[in-house]
Amino acid sequence: MKAEERWQARFRAPRVTLPAWARLAPQRAVYRGNASGAWEIYAWDRSTGQTRQVTDRPEGTSRGAIDPTGRWIWWFADTDGDEMGVWMRQPFQGGEDVPAPMPPGHPCGLGLANNGTAAVGRSSRAGFEILLARPDAEPVTIYRHDEYAAVADLSLDGSLVAVVHSEHGDALHPALRVLRTNGDTVGDLYDGPGKGVAGARFAPVPGDRRLLVLHERRGRREPLVWDPVTGEQREIWLPVPGEIDADWYGDGRALLIVHNHRGRTDLLRYDLPGGGLTPIESPHGVIDAATPRPDGTVEYSWSSAAHPPVIRSSSGHVVLSPGRTPPPSVPLEDVDVEGPGGRVHALVSRPERVASPYPTVFLLHGGPAGQDDDSFQPHVAAWVDCGFAVIRVNYRGSTGYGSAWRDALRGEVGHVELADVSAVREWAVERGIADPARLVLSGSSWGGYLTLLALGTQPKTWAAGIAAVPIADHAAAYEDEAEGLRATHRALLGGTPSEAPERYAASSPITYADMVQSPLLILAGENDPRCPIRQIERYLEALADHGHEASVYRYDAGHGTLVVEERIRQMSASIDFAVRALAART
Repeated sequence: MKAEERWQARFRAPRVTLPAWARLAPQRAVYRGNASGAWEIYAWDRSTGQTRQVTDRPEGTSRGAIDPTGRWIWWFADTDGDEMGVWMRQPFQGGEDVPAPMPPGHPCGLGLANNGTAAVGRSSRAGFEILLARPDAEPVTIYRHDEYAAVADLSLDGSLVAVVHSEHGDALHPALRVLRTNGDTVGDLYDGPGKGVAGARFAPVPGDRRLLVLHERRGRREPLVWDPVTGEQREIWLPVPGEIDADWYGDGRALLIVHNHRGRTDLLRYDLPGGGLTPIESPHGVIDAATPRPDGTVEYSWSSAAHPPVIRSSSGHVVLSPGRTPPPSVPLEDVDVEGPGGRVHALVSRPERVASPYPTVFLLHGGPAGQDDDSFQPHVAAWVDCGFAVIRVNYRGSTGYGSAWRDALRGEVGHVELADVSAVREWAVERGIADPARLVLSGSSWGGYLTLLALGTQPKTWAAGIAAVPIADHAAAYEDEAEGLRATHRALLGGTPSEAPERYAASSPITYADMVQSPLLILAGENDPRCPIRQIERYLEALADHGHEASVYRYDAGHGTLVVEERIRQMSASIDFAVRALAART
């Protein structure tokens, strides 16, 4: 198989997410899959093995859920990927879609109860709002604030709503409040500045008010169980490195622990009565999602850089097979490089049958609090198939390395991350891995932002840059972006553009547009609410004013695309651009 056919086959191979099952009807589940050519919502009746496509939209569907009784499937209807819309619900067996009776907004969480009640979070320019929607009744607002807020969970019996919020002004370190359905406060959990609480999940037992919460009291995310009525807290310390996520087993007597360390994950069971910790066997790699089943087994979505994803069970069998398996890729190498803020963990993928030093793509992840890991990534494999080495850097700001590493961006946003990237780049050149004359910098979202910033602040370093849906001008982005992103901007840069103009300017690629020398490709979604198109257009104008023309790939969607063939077209455009740019230098 030719390289192009091989990498395109990975994109076209059908994939599915981990099925989410109804708590009171475990034979009914929903998942997302791309078999239709776009990511859509599917229903799965596990008792019969039958699946049904729930949504069918030109640009795909990104959000779906099933209520605890298994009667209703909820999905979010936006327009062309703009993330502005309303929740719809459809009977599990099929039928008419019914919109939730509330104004359109940007989604901020959804909680579903066994009595048909839904807690719906939404945002707009008017702020953040939590609404309670009961069957055959008009929705009522139970919470409203100008600062970020979202539904974390709704208790199974529908009596309590957990709201994650930043009334204290720091959306990066939120607090937690539990409300009754009339809006009265039951309890508050706030650990103070720089210590967020997140991941709240009610125990999956009717009438059980305990909340499983992730706190940061010891410099990393760890679980605790909180009773918001009595205020009782039970911190759960686990003797493992790295960071922790957790979920309930169905009887509320044990926790499923997802342990993340150096870009890999494994599973453990923690028994609450005795405190016993038991490893759950799983292959070496990354578990994207995991959930306990009523029989005590655990189902999870697993992959590694070399092995395509599969939905497995701890009992040893494959739970759901989407169809043909895509071609494998190469395993990755871990490296640790001393950077200006501490040791930086990076991941290296090398092409086969190509001699070093390689043409090298530095792929920068989004977030900024994302993480590159050992999971299967078709776009990484595509670069490798085309003869490039790929280096991914978990720069300061990344998750997975403790709270201090994630929070290190304050003040010098953008420049901090690039200092870590520079350290890894110098290491790769010195070791003979990367050819210093053939370095391409690429990224999407925050990674696209860092690409633009680097091309302006390090103009002689990079042979080419590829920035997908980037922030190009922080102040202009703030004007147009969704309200939740505005809250993030205020937290990262210390206020609004009018309150901290120097920081916004110092961290914006448009400030350095006159310094850009390298060929540049920008991919931009016309309807992107996260990195809006207008601020990219302003950046392009600034480049042109200084005599530099960028190549632009515009597409009719939002912050990325859910359509398989469009992803292939964008990948092909990126590879072709990089190959031409490097050839022009020889």
